Amino acid sequence: MAVVRWTDEMLDELSSSVSEMRESMRESISELRESISEVKDSVEGLRITSQALLQVAAQHQRHMEQMEERQAEREERQAKMEQRQAEMEKQQAEMKQRQAENDERFNILLEEVRYLIRRNDN
Repeated sequence: MAVVRWTDEMLDELSSSVSEMRESMRESISELRESISEVKDSVEGLRITSQALLQVAAQHQRHMEQMEERQAEREERQAKMEQRQAEMEKQQAEMKQRQAENDERFNILLEEVRYLIRRNDN
C-alpha cells in the first residue's frame, strides 16, 4: 500500500472543506431550530384554538340542553292549557245543559201559572 503525503495545499483544501461543512451544518441547525420554534408556535396556536372550540362546543351543548328544557316546559304548559280548555268547554256544556233544563222548568212553571190564572179568572 502506498503512503500518500499530504501537502499544504491539500491540507488547506481539507481545512476549507471542513470549515464550509461546519458553517453549512450551523446554518442547517439554525434553520432547524427556527423550524422547531415555528412548529412549537403552531402547536400552541392549535392547542389554544382547540380549547376555544371545545369551549364553544360546550357552550353550544349547554344552550341546546337549555332550549330542550324550555321546549319541554312549553309542551308541558301547552298540555296543561289544553286540559284546562277541555275542562272549561265541558263546564260550559254542563252550564248550557243546566240552563236549558232551567229554561224548560221555568217555561213549565210559567205555563202552570198561566193555567192557574186562567182557571181563577173563570
